[in-house]
Amino acid sequence: MQSSNGHPRGGEGGPESPDENHERIAPDHAGAPTVLPYDDPWYDELASGWGEADAGHLPAGSVPQARQEREDGARAMADVYLEVQRSAAFQEVRSRYRRFVVPAVAAFFAWYVAYVVTATTAPGFMAHPVAGAVNVAMLAGLGQFLTTFLLTWAYARHARLRRDRAALELRWDTQELTRGLGGGRP
Repeated sequence: MQSSNGHPRGGEGGPESPDENHERIAPDHAGAPTVLPYDDPWYDELASGWGEADAGHLPAGSVPQARQEREDGARAMADVYLEVQRSAAFQEVRSRYRRFVVPAVAAFFAWYVAYVVTATTAPGFMAHPVAGAVNVAMLAGLGQFLTTFLLTWAYARHARLRRDRAALELRWDTQELTRGLGGGRP
């Protein structure tokens, strides 16, 4: 099998060298092969650590200054996020979320399991006509859809009334703290 640049892929031709990535053999007008250079956009000469020898700019084990500053800034920002996560305001937002979601999921799951169990164990009850061709199973199935829409509405309302403002304030405070560390956008 050959790659898009005409060189064998896999174990057939061995690993490609940087020289192979930047030349292509093409016939000239007389039919003799000539080497045509081209740039491979997926080949990055500056990348090191991918089986290539380092250019020797830095001694082994040293970290460039800019990279070290970025790591220090990242640690400082991580500390900000951990501080926010441990704050009472964040814990309040999370507890409000859990106080709504856990009972809602439990109730919806119980309602769904009751529908499925009843449909499989009591088909006579589910087939009982309610009005014309509409039976209990059809009403319960439509009730599943209605319950989904009602739960979605209740979740959005609860979030808007009980959590969104506090979460937005937390987000604003977090961005202000990280901006002070140089992590925010100018």
